[in-house]
Amino acid sequence: MDMGILREAGLTEGESKVYLALLELGPATSGPVVEKSGVSRSIIYNLLEKLAQKGLVSHIVKERTKYFQAADPSRIDEYLEEEGKKYEESRKRVAGLLPKLYELHKSAKGSEATLYMGFRGMMTAHEHSYQKLEKGEEYFYMGIPHDQPQQAHGFYIRDHRRRAKAGIKCRLLFSQKTPRGVLADRNSSPGCEARYMPFGIETPSWVMGYKNVTLIGFSHSNSINVEIMDQGIADSFRAYFEEFWKQSRPFGEESVPEREPKAATGKKRREEEHGEDYSSSEM
Repeated sequence: MDMGILREAGLTEGESKVYLALLELGPATSGPVVEKSGVSRSIIYNLLEKLAQKGLVSHIVKERTKYFQAADPSRIDEYLEEEGKKYEESRKRVAGLLPKLYELHKSAKGSEATLYMGFRGMMTAHEHSYQKLEKGEEYFYMGIPHDQPQQAHGFYIRDHRRRAKAGIKCRLLFSQKTPRGVLADRNSSPGCEARYMPFGIETPSWVMGYKNVTLIGFSHSNSINVEIMDQGIADSFRAYFEEFWKQSRPFGEESVPEREPKAATGKKRREEEHGEDYSSSEM
């Protein structure tokens, strides 16, 4: 396979060899990856870390052993666009390579749980919803924290436009500390209904669910995202969500918890209600 095309997509020669090896191997420890790719054992973890930062490799831990797995080949084209390398010829050559990469990817046995690191890893996991959901189907998020990385805001604004265009629906349950302006924005997007969680639960974690997929994320600078493909687990998390949803109220009809003592000024209360800071919560 011509690794020069992968290099045009922003991968080094070593990264290309490791990524292709993982596509063919499926979930594997570093040893088989070294043997398959031919890279030096001394640099394998450095290459895997760089690929993880690009959202092209994830890992899970089974019985204290780390297993690495290649992300879906479509991620290469997305990475090319994100990095601003929009040379049309390179994009066409990468597009021509994708069928071969998919062939390798399908031949490898998939895993039931995958760990994605960082914000790009979260983007890779979220992207899977577009591959599985059809027009009219939906995903849900619950427990969305009010405080998330700044870069998430722009991503979710663009993503909700894309979701609406694809005809995919969503229901979102936000932390009660989230500014009201954020929920107003999300509710203005076609096919999206956003509400506050019915309880004052504050954690840095959130859950996304659709079909047989459960994605559990933790919002901080070095975020961890766990994608689980299991129908039983997906059904159990959806049951939690539906119960929370039944106890929540449509946006604008809910009783917003007091955030200041009752003596707070009218101006302060108006600022809270309108939520002028849109950067604090994103999904």
